[in-house]
Amino acid sequence: MAKLITAARQTKKEKEPALKGTLASVFLLGFFIIFSWVSVYFLFLHRL
Repeated sequence: MAKLITAARQTKKEKEPALKGTLASVFLLGFFIIFSWVSVYFLFLHRL
């Protein structure tokens, strides 16, 4: 039974995908959104 549990844990670890690309994409999108908001805010301040 112990072999069955360890085999199940090993296959579970192998099936998890690497998420480094997802993390990089989320950071890039977040920086773009923040940059857009700051740009629009300074444009608004400049036109007052």
